[in-house]
Amino acid sequence: MKNLKITIIQPDIIWEDPQANLEKYSKWLEDIEGTDVIIFPEMFTTGFSMHPEKLKESMDGISVKWMQHVAAEKAAAISGSLIIIDGGKIFNRALWVFPNGEISIYDKRHLYSMGQEHLHYTAGTKKEIVNYKGWKLCPQICYDLRFPVFARNIEDYDVVFYMANWPSPRHHVWKNLLVSRAIENQAYCFGINRVGTDGMGLSYNGDSVFVSPKGIAEFMGENESIQTFSLSYNELHLFRKKFPLLNDRDQFLLQ
Repeated sequence: MKNLKITIIQPDIIWEDPQANLEKYSKWLEDIEGTDVIIFPEMFTTGFSMHPEKLKESMDGISVKWMQHVAAEKAAAISGSLIIIDGGKIFNRALWVFPNGEISIYDKRHLYSMGQEHLHYTAGTKKEIVNYKGWKLCPQICYDLRFPVFARNIEDYDVVFYMANWPSPRHHVWKNLLVSRAIENQAYCFGINRVGTDGMGLSYNGDSVFVSPKGIAEFMGENESIQTFSLSYNELHLFRKKFPLLNDRDQFLLQ
């Protein structure tokens, strides 16, 4: 199986200004070539806003169309979460846009009640597994990271990734839980975070990360940055074969 190249975008998101963010990202992506996947953080065109009524987009809005354009131009899958209205409900929705324009979606299941996210958005009801180039990938969003039962690798996925706006005061939690998700699920794990300060005064120090199935982490620091990582399918599955802990995993039924 071919290695998979995943490019992580760690930006300082311009607050509640989708057009300005998309213009910024277009410039950043000009020199990116040869990657298979490009992943942005949570609400990457707006920041983590509780003003969805003025920021919501449909599935044929400017941000989705932009993602489809970039995916086709770069011949790479694009992922990130947006404020989406669909069927009269507003979601914090992760999109996985294939190079051919097709889209898989994951709606954030665990809404951050302490930030009143549950008052403005509708929670998702199911986990999503994306099949791409022979790999199985599991997109999750920010607060989902705190709930390991939901991430439990019952599908034998190869990669789990968390697109997030994870603030600085809980930085140590971010770093430790991402390593845990990789080890316990015997999968590659990515955390994609933002930097800077949002319109609510919350600060973010980035540290987007790539974690190997053995728990070895490569953090990206506190500045705006782009980094590409290469994942070996053969190494992952050889490790699982030599140390088959997933054979002994517990089975859970989510209600």
